[in-house]
Amino acid sequence: MYFAALLARTEDGWEASDTELDDVETLSDLADLAREASPDEDTVLVLIEQEDAWFGVVRVDGEEDPRIYVSDAAAAARSSYGEILLTDELLGRDPGDDGDDLDALDLDGTEDGESDDEDEDGADGGTASAGSGDAVPHGPVGDPEVLDDLGVSEKELRSMSGDAVGEIAEALGASEVLETVR
Repeated sequence: MYFAALLARTEDGWEASDTELDDVETLSDLADLAREASPDEDTVLVLIEQEDAWFGVVRVDGEEDPRIYVSDAAAAARSSYGEILLTDELLGRDPGDDGDDLDALDLDGTEDGESDDEDEDGADGGTASAGSGDAVPHGPVGDPEVLDDLGVSEKELRSMSGDAVGEIAEALGASEVLETVR
């Protein structure tokens, strides 16, 4: 079971809105959705959780790039909502633009399939699979200080589990408004 909510900080405090992520396919879509929740370019938090598996926080401050924290990347990777948050940049992968792909090519003749033996003996095989970036780390990824200035320290964020979204809202003083959309 998933839960996603937007918390927008306004002059009057936090405003919460339930959000449907079915039409969100990319982090850019999610950031745009968050920006729409705050016409004054205030801070907006997108809180997403899958019961007892993982939670994510996306912070959008005006037109700045979103800041992201995911509590367990491996668990989130098995979720369509988690995949939105787990960008190449967040996972430390090359973004895959053409320039990086050309730089990453190993032009020793193996691209033609000439050296299958080297791949099988592990000399290049381990390097190739590690360099492909397919592995998703277990545990947290992203910016653990995403909520520091709002009163949730890195240590507190990393220790949250279960109803992390509720704990975050409580620490922000927004638990009552969050409960109205749950």
